Amino acid sequence: MIPHLMVAATLLVGAIPLASAAPRRVVFEGAESEHKWALKDLNPSLPADWTGYDFLELELMASSPQRFFLTFYSSDRVQRRQMHPLANVWIRAAVPLQYYRQPNRAGFDLASVGKVPRNSFWISTGGVYGPLNTVEAIGVTMQAPLGKPALEIRAVRLSKVDPGSDILDRKPVVDEFGQWIPEDWPGKAKSLDQLNKEWAAEEAGLNAGEFGYCKYGGYLGTKAKATGFFRVERVDGRWWFVDPDGHLFFSTSSTGIGGGGGDARLKGREDYFTAMPPTEAAPAPGRRPQTGFYAWNLARRHGADSKSKWIDLAIRRMESWGLNTIGNWSDPRLWDAHQKAYVVNLRGWGMETGYLGMPDVFSDEFPKIADQAAAEQCAPRKDDPYLLGYFIANEPPWPGRESLVVDVILERPPSPIQRQAKAFLADGDTPERRRQFIYRAFDRYLEVINAAIRRHDPNHLNLGLRFGGSLPPAEMLRASKAFDVYSMNVYATSVNVKVLEEIYGVTGRPIIVGEFHFGVPGRGLAAGLVQVRDQAERGVAYRYYVEQAAAFQAFIGSSWFQWVDQPSTGRMDGENYNIGLVDVTDRPCRELVEAMKITHRRLHRVHAGKTAPYDVKPRAQ
Repeated sequence: MIPHLMVAATLLVGAIPLASAAPRRVVFEGAESEHKWALKDLNPSLPADWTGYDFLELELMASSPQRFFLTFYSSDRVQRRQMHPLANVWIRAAVPLQYYRQPNRAGFDLASVGKVPRNSFWISTGGVYGPLNTVEAIGVTMQAPLGKPALEIRAVRLSKVDPGSDILDRKPVVDEFGQWIPEDWPGKAKSLDQLNKEWAAEEAGLNAGEFGYCKYGGYLGTKAKATGFFRVERVDGRWWFVDPDGHLFFSTSSTGIGGGGGDARLKGREDYFTAMPPTEAAPAPGRRPQTGFYAWNLARRHGADSKSKWIDLAIRRMESWGLNTIGNWSDPRLWDAHQKAYVVNLRGWGMETGYLGMPDVFSDEFPKIADQAAAEQCAPRKDDPYLLGYFIANEPPWPGRESLVVDVILERPPSPIQRQAKAFLADGDTPERRRQFIYRAFDRYLEVINAAIRRHDPNHLNLGLRFGGSLPPAEMLRASKAFDVYSMNVYATSVNVKVLEEIYGVTGRPIIVGEFHFGVPGRGLAAGLVQVRDQAERGVAYRYYVEQAAAFQAFIGSSWFQWVDQPSTGRMDGENYNIGLVDVTDRPCRELVEAMKITHRRLHRVHAGKTAPYDVKPRAQ
């Protein structure tokens, strides 16, 4: 156990004094492990009424980056939030109490609404809300803990002002290759010479796989009508993409293929890093400069020709691994290589500056904004046969938050959408009426955006909204008939067949999953949204997820999230997930990649109903 450090005498104004007892240490074991303390056992000075305090300050150290729940137990409610701390170091975690008291009113998609980053951790914002005026205890809970992870808490207090969140010892924590210093693991890069040898060995072993693909990624030996562009068709009772040459096509992809991989947050945390990655000097037009460690390692690997060689390597990997589509959030330079099918995520509809993602769809400017966005993004690509289609947005947070969206609209300055809301609610302001108003706005949103896309590009597929979470409300499902393909992001061990059946029954549209992944806590990285036991189980999980989904008649594609592990200190929203196909040093995760190759060789027959899908479920512990 790390020796207790005496608390400094200087305290923030308006703060409860720090506890001075020895650190509380707990070990998580079993399927679900919970530990709970009465307030007096953590700090005798803590009151039950936290009214007037805005932060709970914890000094803690977690032996694993595995997520846990931080729970407040009151006399009339239990409120818990998911917490992801940086591991193997003492941190100060200033937990904003506002996210226990009321829903988050900021953000424009599920990720930005559902969690908030702090320097040394991130915390979720959803759950039971209410005043913190009768708090009796604080607890921590971990589900499916791996390797008996421990948590130590050495200080607890309340504060009226933000004391800041930070690493308190052992800086720097990230080495020159972007790896987490406080942890060691087999294969950790120790030198550039080691990396050069492993990079060379990988390239020597890359060969185009035997997946039966044509130049567009469709299956040779199949034939449907060729139109020169991707489309969808139901053949012998099963839906498929059809590629420009008329071959049946099942989309397999990864998101985020590029030279950045999700930049680390650097500014203000310079002492976290042994060395700072250089900023790209001359980014391509329309791209922000890359500043992350992955980009730096690509420059080390490819030298002066990095900007072209990483593209060549990415294409070779896709051909070797059986990926036939460049997934969402990928570098546009890959699109323009015209070697693989690709998707484009459109933006610019005003979601980022709207009301929890809902633009002011009733303003006179909205059709003009939509038309300009479509003209700039769609018109230049309308004749490109490699473009699979467009996603019009990502994970709208409106489902289940309709009343909150109306609150935000009514709280903001006067606007056309506010006037429409007040007029509609004049006949009754009820939760159901609020739902009706938001879906009136949603219908307008789709009508204007879909028309603008079709006006500037009549040739390519509308892949829909990339719904996140569970099954959306019936109003959204019915409106989704306007898309060519229904898309959703599903983080689970498998895609629920009953959900697929309901979506297909209402929309009649083929379905794709735009994001899923499986991760393992370790190497300073958290497991992501779905955890499995180890790297080998990531491969098992991939096979089970993709093949089980592919057996459904209307399922026509899946996209892994994401190409490269996230930064160990967190990207812009705090995520630091161990979910890449390659790590930060650009070395493939072998177990996962080999499993993918097996599944991709089987997918044609699985989706055609000629081969049973892989049926081994992954293990979480």
